[in-house]
Amino acid sequence: MNRDIVLPGGAEQTNELSASVLKAWSDELASEQWPQAAEVLKRDARKAVYALGIRLEKKMDNQRKEEERLRLLFSFEDRAQTNGFFQIAGIDEVGRGPLIGPVVAACVILDRGQDWSGVDDSKKLSEKKREMLYEKIVNHSVYGIGSAEASEIDEINILNATKMAMKRAIEDLAINFGGMVPDYLLIDAVKLADISIKQEAIIKGDSKSASIAAASIVAKVTRDRMMAVLHEIYPEYDFINNKGYGTPQHYKALEMHGMLDEHRRSFLKNFSQKRG
Repeated sequence: MNRDIVLPGGAEQTNELSASVLKAWSDELASEQWPQAAEVLKRDARKAVYALGIRLEKKMDNQRKEEERLRLLFSFEDRAQTNGFFQIAGIDEVGRGPLIGPVVAACVILDRGQDWSGVDDSKKLSEKKREMLYEKIVNHSVYGIGSAEASEIDEINILNATKMAMKRAIEDLAINFGGMVPDYLLIDAVKLADISIKQEAIIKGDSKSASIAAASIVAKVTRDRMMAVLHEIYPEYDFINNKGYGTPQHYKALEMHGMLDEHRRSFLKNFSQKRG
């Protein structure tokens, strides 16, 4: 028995304990204890206990893979820091394609002292995972949120409105955090030509940069919550499920009830009726 591993109840050997007790024990172990615990469990003749050891080894393998994924995901941030930049912000937006509501952008400077396991392109995450990561990001990061409303999208087009939302997110970060301004921007696919901050546009940046991925999560959760509020007012459009995209239910509601003030008229030239 390895002396660094303490079994529950003061047991000396795993065969003194049931598989269910050992499972509960192994579930509570710190990750640095997994290698030793896995070896101890695999020495037990019982198949169920041996399987617990294999399970710990799989957890170790998954942890190694996640550490490597995060190392690559922070490569753009690390390179910028090597080049002398320290307030490195990721920027991303959501809501270019919907028929209604704003395009929303977020600007995020991650605290590198935190464990950012699980951070990824918001589109790859479940709603539950996005919400969990959103709470961690807004509580342990410097961030700002900006948006451009449907009327602005209609006036200046969706690309320019996206850039406007991104600039507003940078401004919001400064307002919320004592005038702090990023000294380097990592932006998902877009260049902001009329700002002086050094920047880098990264195609599919939300899956290549941790900071951009974090911004995608903040922007996505923020906009989804906006659509949930709109759904409470106009449930017939099914915004809680379609998030404003052009689903059959959404188009059906448009035909029956017309456009709302929040609809993008430039996206709906075939619908001229306005609700009320």
